[in-house]
Amino acid sequence: MESTDARQARATARRSIEAVWRIESARLIAGLARVTRDIGLAEDSAQDALVAALEQWPREGIPGNPGAWLLSVGRRRAIDHIRRQETLARKQAELGRELEARHLTGEADFETAEEDIEDDLLRLVFTSCHPVLSAEARVALTLRVLGGLTTEEIARAYLVPEPTVAQRIVRAKKKLASAGVAFEVPPPTEFAGRLESVLEVVYLIFNEGYSATAGEDWLRPELCHDALRLGRVLAGLLPRESEVWGLLALMEIQASRSRARVGPRGEAVLLLEQNRGRWDWAQVARGLTALQRAEALTDSPGPYAVQAAIAACHGRARTAEATDWARIAALYGDLVTLTQSPVVELNRAVAVSMAEGPAAGLALVDRVASAPELAGYHLLPSVRGELLERLGRDGEARSEFERAAGMTRNRRERDVLLGRAAALAAIP
Repeated sequence: MESTDARQARATARRSIEAVWRIESARLIAGLARVTRDIGLAEDSAQDALVAALEQWPREGIPGNPGAWLLSVGRRRAIDHIRRQETLARKQAELGRELEARHLTGEADFETAEEDIEDDLLRLVFTSCHPVLSAEARVALTLRVLGGLTTEEIARAYLVPEPTVAQRIVRAKKKLASAGVAFEVPPPTEFAGRLESVLEVVYLIFNEGYSATAGEDWLRPELCHDALRLGRVLAGLLPRESEVWGLLALMEIQASRSRARVGPRGEAVLLLEQNRGRWDWAQVARGLTALQRAEALTDSPGPYAVQAAIAACHGRARTAEATDWARIAALYGDLVTLTQSPVVELNRAVAVSMAEGPAAGLALVDRVASAPELAGYHLLPSVRGELLERLGRDGEARSEFERAAGMTRNRRERDVLLGRAAALAAIP
């Protein structure tokens, strides 16, 4: 029977391995993908290396350079796999020699090829976020290969069955292979569109953490954390891209409010009701610095930089009353021009209502309400309810809040909306 000390040592080693995996997995998969030209094989080989670590490190101790150890084992597993595939004889001839030639001591290779590894990471980012994949597939694959999350963790974060996530990841790998997607940074003619896809994936992950679309919780901080980590990696890999810094600034400033967005019983606390003393002002400062970087790189800010500028208006206001709503409304006007989005128009209406009064805001809402993109969008009746309440039209406002509550899939948000409807019903 295993002694208590032995069990504790094994548990400690396992925690250390999990920490190493979170740090090194993306770099490991990226390095393996460059030489195998196959994300699926690269991830399988990386997982094999992780299994080997779980078996050996508790007995033998954690090596001095864990990343090099994992890369060395992963390459051996990739070589073994290629050799086993009789139908891939040509690939064996091409790739097997390259893998073996690169398989030196492992430690020296991993340490001296830092620039190559950064290039590999960038290739992996663009490949896992390739627009040939659906948004759901891109998110799942990115969290898996770049975020280092297990299938179980992704499923838990998104409140979907684990087999569903596993199928998305498997299908995504097959789709990349069948579409012949190259493991490369896109050429200049495709770069802007491909970068847009990458940024979309990161912001989708962040938004699901910041305002959960379904379930019991208003926030899922772990997803915000994962998206911020990916955003910081992107800023390091693409330091001359304004929109990368714009997205990072936006996420930093929004995430700074997280502690104030949830009350003591887990209830949602809306922006103007938040205790700004609970905001993370150091994180606000990081966001403002990132925004300065974004604005310094271009004379024509993109959508993420403009959204970050809007968030910065809130971030600079120490009280709700100090908010520069006129500036926010103007920035939303710029964003509407860039995106032509009815959702952005809806947000602009809120800003206009704060700057010019609820009647002006309601006129804008009603002008955009018939847009097909807003059909079934719970924030449309929610915003109308807010503006109608401010205009003293309580009965209409109550109906809108009840309608919005019936549309949202998040229980915390539903509670807020029903609470507002009930408060209006109680008014004589």
